[in-house]
Amino acid sequence: MTETVGGSSKKTATRNGAGEKRLTVNRVYTTEGVHPYDEVTWERRDVVMTNWRDGSINFEQRGVEFPDFWSVNATNIVTSKYFRGAVGTPQREHSLRQLIDRVVRTYTEAGVKHGYFSTDQDAQVFEHELTWMLLHQVFSFNSPVWFNVGTSSPQQVSACFILAVDDTMESILNWYREEGLIFKGGSGAGLNLSRIRSSKELLSSGGTASGPVSFMRGADASAGTIKSGGATRRAAKMVVLDVDHPDVEEFIKTKAREEDKVRALRDAGFDMDLGGKDIVSVQYQNANNSIRVSDEFMHAYENGGQFGLRARQTGEVIETVDAKDLFRKLAQAAWECADPGIQYDGTINDWHTTPESGRITASNPCSEYMHLDNSSCNLASLNLMKFLQDDGLFNADLFARSVELVITAMEISISFADFPTEPIAETTRKFRQLGIGYANLGALLMATGHAYDSEGGRALAASITSLMQAVAYKRSAELAGIVGPYEGYARNAEAHQRVIRKHAAANDLIRTYHANDAAVQKVATRAWQEGMQIGARNGWRNAQASVLAPTGTIGLMMDCDTTGIEPDLALVKFKKLVGGGSMQIVNQTVPRALKVLGYQDEQIEAIVEYIGEHGHVVDAPGLRQEHYEVFDCAMGDRSIAPMGHVRMMAAVQPFISGAISKTVNMPETATVEDVEGIYYQGWKLGLKALAIYRDNCKVGQPLSAGKSAKPSGETKTETVVEYRPVRKRLPKKRPSQTVSFTVGGAEGYLHAGSYPDDGLGEIFVKLGKQGSTLAGVMDAFSMSISVGLQYGIPLEFYVSKFQNLRFEPAGMTDDPDVRIATSVLDYLFRRLALDYLPFEKRAQLGIFTADERTAQVAQDYGNGDVDLEGLRTSVDATSTKAAEVEEKKPQADVKVGSSTELLELHLGTTADAPLCMTCGTKMRPAGSCYLCEGCGSTSGCS
Repeated sequence: MTETVGGSSKKTATRNGAGEKRLTVNRVYTTEGVHPYDEVTWERRDVVMTNWRDGSINFEQRGVEFPDFWSVNATNIVTSKYFRGAVGTPQREHSLRQLIDRVVRTYTEAGVKHGYFSTDQDAQVFEHELTWMLLHQVFSFNSPVWFNVGTSSPQQVSACFILAVDDTMESILNWYREEGLIFKGGSGAGLNLSRIRSSKELLSSGGTASGPVSFMRGADASAGTIKSGGATRRAAKMVVLDVDHPDVEEFIKTKAREEDKVRALRDAGFDMDLGGKDIVSVQYQNANNSIRVSDEFMHAYENGGQFGLRARQTGEVIETVDAKDLFRKLAQAAWECADPGIQYDGTINDWHTTPESGRITASNPCSEYMHLDNSSCNLASLNLMKFLQDDGLFNADLFARSVELVITAMEISISFADFPTEPIAETTRKFRQLGIGYANLGALLMATGHAYDSEGGRALAASITSLMQAVAYKRSAELAGIVGPYEGYARNAEAHQRVIRKHAAANDLIRTYHANDAAVQKVATRAWQEGMQIGARNGWRNAQASVLAPTGTIGLMMDCDTTGIEPDLALVKFKKLVGGGSMQIVNQTVPRALKVLGYQDEQIEAIVEYIGEHGHVVDAPGLRQEHYEVFDCAMGDRSIAPMGHVRMMAAVQPFISGAISKTVNMPETATVEDVEGIYYQGWKLGLKALAIYRDNCKVGQPLSAGKSAKPSGETKTETVVEYRPVRKRLPKKRPSQTVSFTVGGAEGYLHAGSYPDDGLGEIFVKLGKQGSTLAGVMDAFSMSISVGLQYGIPLEFYVSKFQNLRFEPAGMTDDPDVRIATSVLDYLFRRLALDYLPFEKRAQLGIFTADERTAQVAQDYGNGDVDLEGLRTSVDATSTKAAEVEEKKPQADVKVGSSTELLELHLGTTADAPLCMTCGTKMRPAGSCYLCEGCGSTSGCS
């Protein structure tokens, strides 16, 4: 027998067992005789992570080893999140090599042990290929793999779990227990409560049942006290209720009523911000709620008919409701507080590969994994930008071969994985659900000149997703020929083959528009044809193959610009710098997109400079209006319309085994009718699940003053507390110092007076002849700064505003600590920072003394050939176009801690996002969750 892997055929050895052959692995990225680690340049870095709000150190590990092309943010997150061992002990991991080896070698050894590879050479090639891909950020496993694999902890590899609960007290209490175990392991779980009798039904003893909403209260309290994985991220969970449950209206209104409570308590003076000391009194906040609607209900909604709510044990109709009225109540609640979301039961189970083993009733917390009760799914995501060639074409063949390697590794992991409960272990080993996916779709579309909300963009996204699914199932069929199909396949063979045919038929319906999507779809078509033939002969090793997850923390690990299926958040980003500090940059995909659209270098430079100043492309010099849509983002002046998000989800859903983690953001001005329309269109377009979020609909968020999103018809009196600054005058006698300076040949003097406790309180600058305009302006400027300091404006604020300010005179100085200045003000405030700010704050601003820079360079580079003189100045003296553009950009306020906050500065409004519970940074959306760019924490799935 022969097997085709990576485009070549090779005879394979036979063996005893389910299959007739073993796997041959060909090299894709690596070179024979050269280890992947030897192909990159490694460097030592110090990871010091502080709480953005108070400056306290959250995490510190110095001398960690990473490739030189990994960003500071990726380094920080991997070091703090994934390195194992107690900090400060010899057992603590300190190199990316150790982390990758710990995981990859475990996978490879398991593959050998369980008979996946044809020869030892194939196992070694597999190990090297996986190592290369992880090292170069081509893909990443989900967080539990990095937490657990290769350690003494249980080898839990799954991030997504679905539980089951029945209508007995024993089962309900067991639900609490199992959720707690899953949360403790750093993962999330979902379940459907529809088997529990409603509050309108009787118990066998004659009393009235409590109903599922009452039991949700206990589970919510339990979840709120358990921190995932011993970290600060709270538990993530999903609670689902069927639309025909008699308590459906109570369930729908549950969280909306709690929002009313938050408003009342807030107005009474309680601290109801997210993380506030009084917010814990609010219930049902640790779960995402979803209503599971049937096709029967949706048809009744369309036709304006009645719909029956059914008793849980007998199935008889005990109440009839108006379908339109119930759907409107669902939309109203979602409009008020973003919950509940909606899941479309008919579509979900129509694409179910194993219906003979049970229906799909629930999902994981972010709604991307949907399969049998008491099951789990391990995830991995590919970085789509790694497959975009310099010529602008997507490398479909390389992508396909990469999917083969990743899906093979994911399948092997089930062979050695541990699970939180025995029922989950049994179901997962029997059906072997996998969840391959991708990140950076939004960046890929922009870089190829596609608008996110466009036919061409959706065609490319659909083609890539179809190719991923086709190759994943093709490899699953090949593995079934080696180690046998999944245990539940024989019973579900007909249904599984039917779903595979549905996927392939959807691929044939993709309408292509450009050479890129046409080429990808052609490769996908071939993979579907080959995969169906192999599957008909062997069956499939996995009941499910793919999901589209939020890719929050692992997206940062791969240095992705966008997460999951999401578009770019905004055109400007907040970037951390080596050695401390940060800067505002224009997304790197912007110039690449402009190049693809045909703009010349000079035009690109001008447009990028404009974006850096304004945060958007409207009226950018030389940019044609028909290209504006390419740069539309999730937030900003040209944000993507809600239906644009829904249409993108609909384009890729037919090629996903599970579903898509994504929240459709809606403006604050959206109406209940708009929400109702979105939920209806989700069903019509064939989605499996949908959630919306209307700006400022949550009260328990860190909102800006003056934001007062109120339900229609609501009037209330807000208590406004006015705070006034108090001037702290300097005493008659105070310490001071005078510094003489020369900048670009211009001479001057800086006099600085301080409080007795060494805080700077006044400055006087003499520059120019007495009585000249320049001298008068400098006197007025000095007086303004001095008064501001005495009113409490921090010195670091002024430093952040005036450093790098560019005007003449500029150039060389006579100060050994600041050798080059872009202006007199640039020099003055760098000098003041060096004299009056502590090292930690100066490090954030990128300002160091000559001795500090010399010591840092000596530590990092030893005695190598390094331009110490150039490194002594914190001004970049290069003359590249990119440097010139960045120098012209307005400096971000020192109080900005993330891309979300940077976007707020450009918009002049506050983004509706929670603060990170670990480091205080404002998070950004990632699928159905929120992600912290500062430390990698998420509010839901990893």
